[in-house]
Amino acid sequence: METISAASQLFQFIVTGLTVGAIYAMVAIGFNIIYNVTEIINLAQGEFVMLGGLIMVFMHVTVGLPMILAFVATVLLVTLTGMLLDRLAIKPIRQPSVMTLIIATIAASIVIKGTAMLIWGKSPYDLPAFSGRTPIELGGVIIQPQYLWVIGFLVVVTIGLTLFFNRTILGKAMAACADNPDAARLVGINVQYMVLLSFALSAAIGAIAGMTMTPIALMDYDRGAMLAIKGFGAAILGGLGSFSGAVLGGLMIGLIESLGAGFLLSGYKDAYALIVLLLVLFLRPSGIMGNFEVTKFKRF
Repeated sequence: METISAASQLFQFIVTGLTVGAIYAMVAIGFNIIYNVTEIINLAQGEFVMLGGLIMVFMHVTVGLPMILAFVATVLLVTLTGMLLDRLAIKPIRQPSVMTLIIATIAASIVIKGTAMLIWGKSPYDLPAFSGRTPIELGGVIIQPQYLWVIGFLVVVTIGLTLFFNRTILGKAMAACADNPDAARLVGINVQYMVLLSFALSAAIGAIAGMTMTPIALMDYDRGAMLAIKGFGAAILGGLGSFSGAVLGGLMIGLIESLGAGFLLSGYKDAYALIVLLLVLFLRPSGIMGNFEVTKFKRF
């Protein structure tokens, strides 16, 4: 009985870790979309996730829109926020450098977080689960239906973006802007539009992550910063710029956190993943699946 109980406990931690890791993976994918097109690290990425959760609560719970309509409206509003971030914080910078762009995204993060605090206050908000909260029990492992939505959306986002960037003209044009924006302009690609589209896609994915995690972990105005740290850590761990690496890195961080909190000390769950991340950076700076090279930021 003890063996069965220990095995069930292990699988429970694995399920929880994969679910949390799927959220980190979607945040990491958002980082990679913008990086692949612009080579910019958007440190406001976590705020897109926060806005996704809080706006969904407002649309569905406060306003009373049906779940599907609230979902679509939230994605559109957060996508608009991402586009405004590009136009108001990134595009006006005349002589971009690593430091100025980092400061610009940090400033945008502070503004978004402050605005969210004024609108929603400091209290955490709950959101009804997409398929109810009746748990599914499999061999002693409790699975919340919302877990399946989180992992399902990660699969859809990953497959969709892979096909988009590898199989469509628009996706290939976005990738070309990161390799050589001057050459992209010469062949008729509107680089400014591609940058705007990258921020829009990144914000939309952040919104999806926020909406799917809120029924599980609640949402408040201050959640974005930690999500950005974990998502960026997942992107670096897997290899900055790699979608498959982002998924792998996010799932690894989620599993490490869950297993560490379950079998060691729960108070240090954030530290376990960061320690592993530091070890990977020491041994393989490019990440597990990446081929990262330090480059100069390009003028858009």
